[in-house]
Amino acid sequence: MAEFRREVRVHAPLSDVWEFHSTEQGLLALTPDWMHLEVESVIGPDGEPDPDILEAGSELHMSVQPFGVGPRQTWTSVITEREERDGAAWFTDTMEGGPFESWEHTHSFFADGETTLLRDNVEYELPFGALGRAISPLSGIGFVPMFRKRHQLTRNLLESGSWRQNRE
Repeated sequence: MAEFRREVRVHAPLSDVWEFHSTEQGLLALTPDWMHLEVESVIGPDGEPDPDILEAGSELHMSVQPFGVGPRQTWTSVITEREERDGAAWFTDTMEGGPFESWEHTHSFFADGETTLLRDNVEYELPFGALGRAISPLSGIGFVPMFRKRHQLTRNLLESGSWRQNRE
């Protein structure tokens, strides 16, 4: 299984960074436009449609069309774990259906004074068996710009406070 990791320091308190990442609106706000993300439905762990917070057991049914090229790719993601402790928080989403053979993305947040360290760790397996495993080292080429943009958007929205203004 291949792994990708990227970190960024956000000049905002952990509580704000955690709240932002706990919602469908946060996901939409930090996904680069060139992914053409569409969230088709979100179902909470109790079957409730469109929950305010993405708790463990929530399912997101989405589609993407990177760069607007080719057919839309469907993606079902399930929040499998969500924890908050003193000074740290994390959640994990697992792809239940989509373009990868497997995908597990852990989003970790660590308080450091008035800043927060955000760490994304993705463990994944490309499709196509042995061929997918052989080209896995090259897949980071695609992940780097995606996560660079996600982290840039996260910093811009949280450090400016504009994400909170949009929620009120």
